[in-house]
Amino acid sequence: MTRRLLTGAVAALALMSAGTAALAVDEITVAYFLEWPMPFEYAKAMGTYEKELGVKINWRAFETGTAMSAAMASGDVQLAVSQGLPPFVVATSAGQDLQIVDVAVSYSDNDNCVVRSDLEITKDNAKELEGKKVVLPVGTAAHYGFLKQMAHFGVDVSTMQIVDMAPADGAAAFAQGGLDMACGFGGGLRRMEEHGNVLLTGKEKEDLGILVFDVISAPAPFVSENADLVSKFLKVTADANAQWADESKRAEMLPVIAKDSGMDEAAAKDSLATFSFPTIDEKLSAKWLGGGVQDFMKGVADVFVKAGSVPAALDDYKAQVNTGPLTAAASM
Repeated sequence: MTRRLLTGAVAALALMSAGTAALAVDEITVAYFLEWPMPFEYAKAMGTYEKELGVKINWRAFETGTAMSAAMASGDVQLAVSQGLPPFVVATSAGQDLQIVDVAVSYSDNDNCVVRSDLEITKDNAKELEGKKVVLPVGTAAHYGFLKQMAHFGVDVSTMQIVDMAPADGAAAFAQGGLDMACGFGGGLRRMEEHGNVLLTGKEKEDLGILVFDVISAPAPFVSENADLVSKFLKVTADANAQWADESKRAEMLPVIAKDSGMDEAAAKDSLATFSFPTIDEKLSAKWLGGGVQDFMKGVADVFVKAGSVPAALDDYKAQVNTGPLTAAASM
């Protein structure tokens, strides 16, 4: 059922994207996540984006990156901040004309899977997960990480029952019992960890090549027609990241970021401690948008194809990355 639903949704996204119309530049809608505290939210709350871009910005909260893709396909959203890479790959593999314009955040320790404590399953006996019931947001970074971890442990995913839920809902269901494993990110993951244990740490996942990072994405026609606007948006974002990197500024920024993300300060601080925000120069390097992200996307796509989550992968994902706006932002 999960495979049919996802395949159908992917096909719908492809059809919807064909009808996306050109957008006015006096007002835009930007997607973001609640319970996902990031420095850009300080600039968001202070009105810096509107001031620097000279347009009205409608900020719209989403629960998953797949929902962001659908909103961009319909023309309701022009920019998505911190969209997970797997949802982006799923959408573009289906033909949706999206582009990555920036790397938003890297967070190997803030996206993971949790096994119910009383099962006493660890990385040493993970094979016992076969036949178990897991809740996760299908088509997201959490789904990709789950597939990669299960492949590493030799767990036959076809024996498992997968329930598709956003992290917040999945955490609530996991707490009520009846589920053996839950995968998610952000605040949802924090609550999942209250009832279980992770199999691998962020460092252990990275050592296996399981990178976890989000991107700033947009419909390609919007980027083409509004390159300067996109560059200004990325510049404001980079400035907020640089401000957060200065520890003397954090006492001022944290309360604002926490409130905007719908979290208390302690929870927001804990989440931010697991985040890394590369500089523009770093993001334009070979590790990231200079080639690494493109290669990684191909690997993600191939994993989803093998799992039956998408019908086919693109030959490569070079056209899905546009470094023009970020390069321009670097000289602003």
